[in-house]
Amino acid sequence: MLLVAAITQAAAPRIDSNVIYGMYSGLALLMEVYYPEKSNGYGIVFISGSGWHAPQEYNAEPLSQGAQGKLYAPRLTAAGYTVFSIAHRAAPRFRYPAAIEDAQRAVRYVRHHAAQYNIRADRIGAVGGSSGGHLVLMLGLADNKGDPLDADPVNRESAKVQCVVARAAPADLAGMSHSGGGGAIVSFLGMLPPASETAHTTEARAYREASPISYVSGDDPPVLLIHGDADKTFPVGQSALMEAALLKSGVKVKLLRIAGGTHGPTFGDPANAPDYMGEMVRWLDQYLRNGR
Repeated sequence: MLLVAAITQAAAPRIDSNVIYGMYSGLALLMEVYYPEKSNGYGIVFISGSGWHAPQEYNAEPLSQGAQGKLYAPRLTAAGYTVFSIAHRAAPRFRYPAAIEDAQRAVRYVRHHAAQYNIRADRIGAVGGSSGGHLVLMLGLADNKGDPLDADPVNRESAKVQCVVARAAPADLAGMSHSGGGGAIVSFLGMLPPASETAHTTEARAYREASPISYVSGDDPPVLLIHGDADKTFPVGQSALMEAALLKSGVKVKLLRIAGGTHGPTFGDPANAPDYMGEMVRWLDQYLRNGR
């Protein structure tokens, strides 16, 4: 009840809809921009979970306008953050690495236009759940350097974010191939998982390159992992694996386990759930705003 009350009390933010953050072969990449009543000067790229897939219909709801953004963005804007909820190319029409490239493009766009949005270009955070959690981990852990020779000045910007909050995120895609979410992973990658993750095959290389766990290093930003311990789609062991790898590399990390929590943006609303949205805001306040 405390969580519901906190969400209800958050003021409805002003929204710019269908902002184009890039074009891919004539296809517009869209985002919703949620503005706080009083900006704290920091921006958050938000990526909803979708299993990396989208319905193949003209009237399908854009991922950027989905219920997850509408649930999380008010809590973030109430804390002063400007939120950029993005849509990305999705399977089955577009497979790996399209969604990752679009998430990177979104960060580059936000960074390049930071002054327009009254936020800091050098301190951008990322929040996402499920497949969106996978993408925000990729934004924080991979190098994501810009191309200084690109004709588009947006693509010259870095796509690396400085703080991450990932809900129910897969870390090792090959290790997840036989889980409840394994079918979505296989479709996203467009190939069956390798017989061995260490094999020198196209499949093994693709699964490694698509897995956030492959990019963990000591210069990674602080990462908050939130995961339900009854999640059958992407089991909590995935976040435990990521936590262990980040700790070993000396990266600030915390795993918040939701007792009885299943997969989904509210973890199935288990009894006595902690204020995970409040924890999200506290993490961003401590490590994105204060840089500690």
